[in-house]
Amino acid sequence: MTDVQGTSVDITTEDGTADAYLARPADGEPHPGVLLYQDAYGLRPQLRSMADRLAAAGYTVLVPNVFYRHGRTPIGELPEFIDPSADPTIWQRIGPVMGSLTPEQSRRDADAYLGFLADSPFVADGPVALTGYCMGARLALRTAATHPDRVAAAAGFHGGRLVTDAPDSPHRGAGAITAELYFGFADQDASMPEEQIRELEAALDAAGVRYTSEVYRGAQHGYTQADTPAYDQQADERHWAALLALLDRAF
Repeated sequence: MTDVQGTSVDITTEDGTADAYLARPADGEPHPGVLLYQDAYGLRPQLRSMADRLAAAGYTVLVPNVFYRHGRTPIGELPEFIDPSADPTIWQRIGPVMGSLTPEQSRRDADAYLGFLADSPFVADGPVALTGYCMGARLALRTAATHPDRVAAAAGFHGGRLVTDAPDSPHRGAGAITAELYFGFADQDASMPEEQIRELEAALDAAGVRYTSEVYRGAQHGYTQADTPAYDQQADERHWAALLALLDRAF
């Protein structure tokens, strides 16, 4: 584990400016790059802490505010402990913002995020890795498909709606993916039931993608997020072990 330096940065995109958090080892040297895609609650202390932990393991980590079109972080007020069952207005505020991010917007944004990492003196030359949580798992899967030359590995944890009936469903991009993938699903997750997991796996098998797909028994959607009631310490530590192993293979 190494000392970490975290800074706020701005990223110019085709549609504006995305604020972001950049965490890196404090030695000033270039390290493998990781793009961390947020969950629905956005860029906040919990995600900065996760980025710091990855940076302490030897990576330069970028966490963009993917909701930047609606303003800089924070997008609306959130309590330190986020419990929508105690405050239903949380989802009333976040739902429309999350739903407004289109696949085409996320593709354009990924161009900018990956370009930022490629230009950073703190990121080693070569491809990067992705990790995403909740909606971020969808963004990671899409980015792996739309930028195969830039992505060596991608992980998704408690991801939902990776398989839909839509023509642009994330799983339909499997044929373009060259990265190694890892998925850690929660079995208590209505947004990604078992039949959708099987359909995703079938698409990846048909495309010849290298992947690992695991179901964390007893875990809820959001099990990695310590500032929510869904947090599960055992599942979270399993997630860290799987993610760090994936990154080790990639780099």
